[in-house]
Amino acid sequence: MDAEFQKEHLKAYGITYWVLEKQLKVKWLLNYRGGSFLMPDSPEIQRECQIRGVSFEVLSDSKTEQILTDISSPSKNMDAVVLEKAPKIAVYSPKSNLPWDDAVTMVLTYAEIPYTVIYDEEVLGDQLILYDWLHLHHEDFTGQYGKFYRAYRSAPWYIEEKKRAEELAARLGYSKVSEEKLAVAKKIRDYVIGGGFMFAMCSATDSFDIALSAEGVDICEPMFDGDPSEPNYQSKIDYNKTFAFTDFILERNPMIYEFSSIDTTDKRKIQKESDYFTLMDFSAKWDPIPTMLCQNHTALVKGFMGQTTAFSPDQIKANVLIMGENKTNGEARYIHGIKGKGFFTFYGGHDPEDYQHRVGDAPTELALHPTSPGYRLILNNVLFPAAKKKKQKT
Repeated sequence: MDAEFQKEHLKAYGITYWVLEKQLKVKWLLNYRGGSFLMPDSPEIQRECQIRGVSFEVLSDSKTEQILTDISSPSKNMDAVVLEKAPKIAVYSPKSNLPWDDAVTMVLTYAEIPYTVIYDEEVLGDQLILYDWLHLHHEDFTGQYGKFYRAYRSAPWYIEEKKRAEELAARLGYSKVSEEKLAVAKKIRDYVIGGGFMFAMCSATDSFDIALSAEGVDICEPMFDGDPSEPNYQSKIDYNKTFAFTDFILERNPMIYEFSSIDTTDKRKIQKESDYFTLMDFSAKWDPIPTMLCQNHTALVKGFMGQTTAFSPDQIKANVLIMGENKTNGEARYIHGIKGKGFFTFYGGHDPEDYQHRVGDAPTELALHPTSPGYRLILNNVLFPAAKKKKQKT
């Protein structure tokens, strides 16, 4: 999985998932040649790699033992993590999925990793328990329709999306979309606390936490829910209820395309050509989880924008780990935390290979980016629930 040898980094994750589906175990060699995968040799696996264009090497038993011995050395920042089971994957998305494509569904499809699309009915119907891994993307859990009001309130897709959301909320027994979305956010919260893994990108990251923090508080203006917001609602925000963020200030103006001070999109002072973020270097033996989530063939990843591009570090809770940051802009791009028995990862931006994706833009053709470091971070998270849980060192 290094930069020189592997020609299809993204599809390599699909091969690994395919092997796990066959009840075979895989060893993820953390920090060894870009985070390589060691799996049993068979003509069937070799053939599948060849069909998908995935580069591989056949190792002798003695060579394999030598590599594993080298990895286990205390002097080497490497480790071998056993992957045991193909995780069941759910993607939270409206059935229409308008007006956006979704980087995660695109890379899952490209890597040939199966997933199930679920939405509010399934979440409120307690079906999350069926899945090990849940993805959220450009959802707005605050009931403000992504704050697209100023630019798109007359667009047919916006009018249709608002109508559908209101009809769905009513059908599910809620008088407002914001109330229904809060109920969904709380179900997802409970799923994570109970041991689930949640991966969120773009606006799902901050809008999820904002919705939880504003439970019982009306922060929506009349064009969103038909009545005024509560006076002085900022003072009623409860940061104790959030996963990752604290001390943020909500954006009250419905004409501004922003949820709060969490996002750094409007504060950025960097050009596309020099916009990169750096992955942190963790101890593979002592911090295997962030090490897994940061496996890549480069520590430098191209930046990309979204409705929520990145996070203000001073508004990230102290117990949340920053795994990728752009120090030039003073922003966190990739963060991870523990909630109850479960885990969450928030990844800023919309599409790792489309710098400034706009409404109506064509989806990215991943065949043109088979070695994308930005997309590899998504797939690291997909495989993370497959890892055998090690006892914590004390």
